[in-house]
Amino acid sequence: MTSILTNTSAMSALATLRNINSDLADTQNRVSSGYRVGEASDNVAYWSISTTMNSDNKALNAAQDALGVGAAKVDTAYAATESAIDIVNEIKAKLVTASESSTDKEQINLEVEKLQQQLTAVAQAASFSGENWQISGSNTTTEAKVVDGFIREDNSSVKITTASFNLESYAMFETLASDVGSGGILGAVMTIALTSASTQGDIDGFMTTVETALSSLTDAGAALGALTTRIDLQDDFASSLSDAIESGVSRLVDADMEEESAKLSALQTQQQLAVQSLSIANSSSQNIMTLFRS
Repeated sequence: MTSILTNTSAMSALATLRNINSDLADTQNRVSSGYRVGEASDNVAYWSISTTMNSDNKALNAAQDALGVGAAKVDTAYAATESAIDIVNEIKAKLVTASESSTDKEQINLEVEKLQQQLTAVAQAASFSGENWQISGSNTTTEAKVVDGFIREDNSSVKITTASFNLESYAMFETLASDVGSGGILGAVMTIALTSASTQGDIDGFMTTVETALSSLTDAGAALGALTTRIDLQDDFASSLSDAIESGVSRLVDADMEEESAKLSALQTQQQLAVQSLSIANSSSQNIMTLFRS
């Protein structure tokens, strides 16, 4: 039955065209944005996971940036420790020279004093971004910390992990007064003073002080070296983890461009056919007019 009031064929063709246009719009959006899941309505589960993982990845990248700052602090402290070892070795050599009875111990002491001043200068210069690990009293805590990671627990709680460095055990000085360091690893070295009356027993005592300081400086250098190794390993791991997270999120939300391109071409063809079908359905009702012609 043909009706001039209701054209069911046109209605069906129009519904088909609407569906095709809707699918075509979705496909064009995926092609232009590159996302298969661009908003929550596309896929609630995948969108939620990707949003959380992208947030965690941003935090991980921030932690990696903090690692760079921490590495700079460690490198600064390590450079100061290496320099201090060289200077203390020089003081040790001067004490060996002073052991010779014919030497002028007061002249040698002038050199020792300059070396002691240099130790203070090295400790003062070992500052990065206002933080000095070689003068423990300049810090508000006895343990320096370096941010080295971001972790999301199984219960969805998050935490920031840190690596620590014991300032009390490894700082060159505890305090600085009138540009003279005291306390810490090198506090005793700063008290070394040769005079013409210094005996071999005095010099032997100074040598013991120097050896103790060198041993402590070596331990400090080893601790800093171990911290550097940890930071480097964590930096490499953070880079790999960030890449893995990005890859995982990509699998969830990124559009397959080959598939979307093929689908776009098919939908464009279907759209053209649907338009023609609608045109045919609309024109069919006009054929009834021929029935009323004489």
